[in-house]
Amino acid sequence: MAKSDDICSATLPLSKTRSSSLLLISTTSTSFFMCMFFAHAACCFTAHTSINNNIMDSKRHKSEVCSSANGDFTIQDAFHMLDADFFSNNKMVDIVKEASEFNLPVARADRKLVATSNGGLKYPSVLVFHPDWGARQAEPSMKTFTYPLFPGIQRPANEEDIAFMSILELGQLIKEKKISSVELTEIFLKRLKRYNPVLQAVVTVTEDLAYKQAKEADQLLSEGVYLGPLHGIPYGLKDIIAVPQYKTTWGSRSFKDQVLDTEAWVYKRLKSAGAVLVAKLVTGSLAYDDIWFGGRTRNPWNIEEFTTGSSAGPAACTSAGMVPFAIGSETAGSMTYPASRCGISALRPTFGTVGRTGVMSISESLDKLGPFCRSAADCAIILDKIRGKDPDDLSSRDMPFGDPFDVDLTKLTVGYLEDSEEEAVNVLASMGVNMIPFQLNYTVDSVQGILNFTMDVDMLAHFDEWQRSGLDDVYEAQDQWPFELRRARVITAVDYMQAQRARGRLIQEVQESFTVDAFVGNATDWEKVCMGNLVGMPVMVVPVGFAPIANPPSSDIRRRRTITTGIYAPPKHDHIALALAMAFQSATDHHKQRPPIDDLGPNDSISNTPSTTYPPRQLRA
Repeated sequence: MAKSDDICSATLPLSKTRSSSLLLISTTSTSFFMCMFFAHAACCFTAHTSINNNIMDSKRHKSEVCSSANGDFTIQDAFHMLDADFFSNNKMVDIVKEASEFNLPVARADRKLVATSNGGLKYPSVLVFHPDWGARQAEPSMKTFTYPLFPGIQRPANEEDIAFMSILELGQLIKEKKISSVELTEIFLKRLKRYNPVLQAVVTVTEDLAYKQAKEADQLLSEGVYLGPLHGIPYGLKDIIAVPQYKTTWGSRSFKDQVLDTEAWVYKRLKSAGAVLVAKLVTGSLAYDDIWFGGRTRNPWNIEEFTTGSSAGPAACTSAGMVPFAIGSETAGSMTYPASRCGISALRPTFGTVGRTGVMSISESLDKLGPFCRSAADCAIILDKIRGKDPDDLSSRDMPFGDPFDVDLTKLTVGYLEDSEEEAVNVLASMGVNMIPFQLNYTVDSVQGILNFTMDVDMLAHFDEWQRSGLDDVYEAQDQWPFELRRARVITAVDYMQAQRARGRLIQEVQESFTVDAFVGNATDWEKVCMGNLVGMPVMVVPVGFAPIANPPSSDIRRRRTITTGIYAPPKHDHIALALAMAFQSATDHHKQRPPIDDLGPNDSISNTPSTTYPPRQLRA
């Protein structure tokens, strides 16, 4: 950014009075210590520093900085020092204000937690380097789960009844040749085209690829080759997952024409299991909430409201019977929120369970892929097929899961939090589970700030050029990533590392407090969302009922508010959460209900402008 004398002369010198907004920046390479105090004065922020003039003269050219003769240090100089002077003056002012109100309190909280003693011996960072340099290793064989069978199942006469069957039921129909994969694919392609104009949940219908894969599945079966329960089953992928020859838009105007010549690892796994890709489904722009370049995805249970969470398309399409299952992702709430809003079953697995090669990254230490399904049993099947070591994702692991279909519930002790749903607690107790009151305790009080620091800095590292080139100015929702990532630009490396050390302390305390086999609690409580993602904990989202919508136009409508709960397990114990969810669903039918996308009720109508609004800046990445 060019700096003018007018800009310099507009700044005010720093008072010697100390303030809570003091920002310390040290640079060892130039051996100088600088203090910058950002203050709001009329329409501008100003800064000043006291620096050894001899050192400054030897290290910096006058043309590179905008400083007056008396040593005044401007806001433009501060951003120049951070190599971030591509921002406009107005953006700099906004960033300074946000840094003062958000960054500094979080940084101070983290330092108080983990930086009160020297030497770095306590609370090491959770960032671990694996010195294998990406060496490819053969994937060890893993024992598959023991799926239940549905012998003799009959094909329904009605296509909608077929569309809402479970994966195991559809798989049995295909295996017994009572329906072909091509027929099944045609049913779901028609539903995708029929309901997408209302729900805005689909980016690309992969029709040619779908018929090609479906024909291959039918041919294999005719030759006596059966690949398992996903053989010939249609599905959808969140559009941050790359598939060759098709657009991978990341939901953003900036990348809406992007085609990546990459086969994502999870796509390879599903293709090898015989599954049929029918659509690339909506992701919120750059995997943030439910706004994308084509609009905003709606909730099939109440289409005047939106899905929330960036896995908007997978959740809405699964809920509406447009696909039997879909793959979504979560960094901070992008699976739990839309699954809860759309009333479907979803598993956010243990971090590292599913390889992420070919998937847009927000944060290497937070991103997870997982299934949206009709039931917990379906989630178990999908997990079984997509788990395992991805040789190009160093964070992925061969997780030693038990078999969720072979868990003895009577040997489990499960806690329930104050915000758990009573029906879930009572049903599990009636099935022999030892249910006890529980509270997960930890002393780290900056959990939400730690997640923001981690996610925002990591995301900015992946989209540095995007921000520098000004593409954030055309982002779909200016109060989302542009806001977050501009603020992240001035998070120092030291404060980022302190946040990781604080995260390590959180993991230690959560582990010590997790004295049960699992616990039941609210799946969308923001503190739990942040804590669970930071520690890599799996959670199963389970529908447990319905309630009337707020302010209904009449009493004679079918739209509903879905009620869900979360079943949380320790890392590497996803099978426990799945087993508990399957047990609950074996005794209830909430997960079998269908949203009223065709029949709203005799006295109901939908406005083109939703009457239900939600506050901005709900972080659901």
